Amino acid sequence: MTVATASLNYFRMSPRKVRVVAKLIKNLPVERAEKELLFRNKKAAKTILKLLKSAVSNAKNKGYDEKTLYIKNIIVNEGPKHLKRYYPKARGRVGLIIKKMSHIKIELDTQHPKANS
Repeated sequence: MTVATASLNYFRMSPRKVRVVAKLIKNLPVERAEKELLFRNKKAAKTILKLLKSAVSNAKNKGYDEKTLYIKNIIVNEGPKHLKRYYPKARGRVGLIIKKMSHIKIELDTQHPKANS
C-alpha cells in the first residue's frame, strides 16, 4: 500500500536520462534520497528532488512522519514526441530531431522492506 504519490507529466527530458537518476534513489529512505539528489550533478536530479518533496508534503498532510517514509517505487515513462525539429544535411536533405518528454511518478511507503526481516 502506498502512503503518498506525486507525479510530473511532460518533463522535457529524455526518459533514458531521467531513469539514470531515478534508479539511484529507489528503495532509499526519504532523507537519504534527498541528500543523494542534492549533490548529484544531473539536470534531472533537481526536478526529481522537487517532486520528492511534493510527495513528502502529501504524506505529511495525511499525518505520516517524514522519518519513517521510504521511496517504494519511482516510475519514468515516455511521454509524447510531438516536438519535432529539423536540421539541414548534405544535398538538400533534412535531418530529424525528436524532442522527447518524460512522465515521472513517485510512490512513498512507511515501512522499509529490509526493516521487516
